[in-house]
Amino acid sequence: MIKIIALAVVLVVGAVLVIAATRPDTFRVQRSASIQAPPDKVFPLINDLRRFSAWSPYEKKDPNMVRAYSGPASGPGATYAFSGNKEAGKGTIRITDATEASTVRMNLLMLEPIECDNKVEFTLEPKGDVTQVTWSLQGPVPYVAKIVHLFLDMDKMVGKDFEIGLTNLKNLAEAA
Repeated sequence: MIKIIALAVVLVVGAVLVIAATRPDTFRVQRSASIQAPPDKVFPLINDLRRFSAWSPYEKKDPNMVRAYSGPASGPGATYAFSGNKEAGKGTIRITDATEASTVRMNLLMLEPIECDNKVEFTLEPKGDVTQVTWSLQGPVPYVAKIVHLFLDMDKMVGKDFEIGLTNLKNLAEAA
């Protein structure tokens, strides 16, 4: 009986490892929202990390989070370091590229709870009286993370935060 249980465990673990090996080497999470404001009104709320923190859903995860800004006030080189509880984590966000009223690219380096180096991109597309804002996050998926992703849906976890953040951004931009 013990041999049968041991064999079953080995087969299940083996199957999980094989399935994980077939998973993609990268991930991407993306959400979009329509905002009743022109791109030039939305862009500064994203391109200035001090204003970014006014609508980011991650700011609400730890009201006692320690924050530090460095570099220019906005645009490439602007950097925001944060250290919070296990929900907020610890890391830095740095703007790497910005095209006026169109695109903001960032590097997100997380140190806790899990180390990762991901790319963040915001695109602003005018559509008549509204701006379509798309927020995306992408990065590598090492083998161990592939196993974790079999049991945790990254798109649902992060996507929900993006939806909240885009709603906050929409409310802030439309009120201005």
